[in-house]
Order: sequence, then C-alpha cells, then structure tokens
Amino acid sequence: MSKHDDVRLDVRKMYKLYINGAFVRSESGRSDPMWDGKAFGANVARASRKDARDAVVAARAAQPKWWKSAPGTRGLVLYRLAEMLEARRDELIERVREGAGCSHADAEREVAAAIDRTVWYAGWCDKYNALLSTRNPVGGPHFNFSTAEPMGVVAVCAPDRPALLGLVSVLLPPIVAGNSVVLLASEHDPRTAIVFAEALAICDLPAGVANVLTGLRDEVVPVLAKHMDVNAIAFAHADDAARAAIEREAAENLKRVHAHPKRSREDWFAPDAQSLDEIAAFCEIKTIWHPAGV
Repeated sequence: MSKHDDVRLDVRKMYKLYINGAFVRSESGRSDPMWDGKAFGANVARASRKDARDAVVAARAAQPKWWKSAPGTRGLVLYRLAEMLEARRDELIERVREGAGCSHADAEREVAAAIDRTVWYAGWCDKYNALLSTRNPVGGPHFNFSTAEPMGVVAVCAPDRPALLGLVSVLLPPIVAGNSVVLLASEHDPRTAIVFAEALAICDLPAGVANVLTGLRDEVVPVLAKHMDVNAIAFAHADDAARAAIEREAAENLKRVHAHPKRSREDWFAPDAQSLDEIAAFCEIKTIWHPAGV
C-alpha cells in the first residue's frame, strides 16, 4: 500500500454563470480568483458582453410564459424557492460568513432574513394586482379600468453587501410582477449568488426567468443599460456619476431606471427594504376602456 493512498484532495466548487436554467462557463473563458483571507478560495466566472446578451435572450423568451401563469402558481414557485434556501441554510450561512467576514451569528441572521423575505414576496404574487388596479371615474357610457402588467425584461445590479439579503431584496420584486430578470451579482462576494442560483435551479422557476451573472460592473452594466431588449434597469450600488451614466445609456430605448435607496448593510434588514412599492416599480399600468352597455 502506497503511503499516498490515504491522501485525498477536496473537490472544489466551480462557480459558473446561471443562464437559461443552466450553469455555464463564460464564453470568454475568463474567471476571477476569490480569496478567503490569505488563502485562495475559488475561481468565479467573469461574464462577458456576449454572456449578458445571451442572458437577455433567455429572459425575453421566458417572460411571456411566466406572466401568463396563474398568480397563485407564481407564488407557490417562489415559496418553493424559500424551501430550497431553507434546505441549503447551513451552506448559505458558511458562504455568507466567509464572503462578508462576519460572525456565524450575523451570517445566520442574514440567511434567515433572506428566507423570510422570499416567503414575504411569494405571498404578494396573487395580491399586488388587486391593490395596484382600479376602476377610474369617467364621463359617458364607459367603464375605465387600470391594471398592472409587467415591463418585460429587467436588468438588476445587486448591492455588494449584504450579498444574499440584498440580492433577494432586488431580484424578487420584478419577478413577482411577472418580469424576467438578468441579475449581476455582488462584485465583492459573487459566490453567494451562485449558491443562491442553485436553489433557483430546483425551485420550479421556469428556465430563463432569473439569470445570474458574476463579473465586473464596469463591463456588464453598460451592456445591459444599452441593450434594446431590456425594458428596465435597477441598481443598488451606483454613486451619482454612475447613475447619470446608466440613465444616459438607458435613454436610447426609454428604459425605466430604478435606483434603490442607498442603504448600509444593516438598512437592508429594515422593514422598508421590502414593500409593495418595490413591486410597483416594475409594473406598467394598462388602462382599458369598455362600453358600459344599456
């Protein structure tokens, strides 16, 4: 028996992009090294411009079916996501702890808050439209209704911290509203987003509804902001100069730009970090006229 027979190397996790329901390497072959303290942790795929465009194509194809599914069904799918996050609770806690450099208790608190927020938004899927819709008073023999409909494809840039709770807080509102999403994960801690994407992959969410990219904001955000098939872009990281640049690029096709309030890590735990207003920000209000009859 060789003296090396009892030596075993750990199987390291491969952090790929999540596009159209599959985990794929960047088409460019690039990756970014991540460090756990002074030790090498893993290579994380760096999304290219083509990866971003591929994610938009997948999101556009998936969005109509997602919107046409029953609101109650969409709620059950997101509740299933909460179940899958609960099943991966220990892994998520360890990933958040390493990524944020925080205590186990703080990581546990963040994961619990992210799961609870997922359940909270799941419950809105069959309720928000009743609150955002209305019958409008008009003169003449007509009914006039306003109802909320999705915008289409939404690009979302997650905050750096908290990597998991921040991601959940910006990803779920547009999905609840019937949109599909291309999300760019935290640049500081992208690995947490890929563990989250593994829960997305098994929660019955149709492929392409949520796509998760990892990489550099300076490379990916301009592509999404200028993309003619992206209907809205939301971000939670930009300073005034970056926001102005996004708005200029988004103006080409009149993209809606939604800037989340600047929040500290602790602010993402506050009750106002989840709200009906966040869902409404990704809705278009459609007005319908109908004869009242005799």
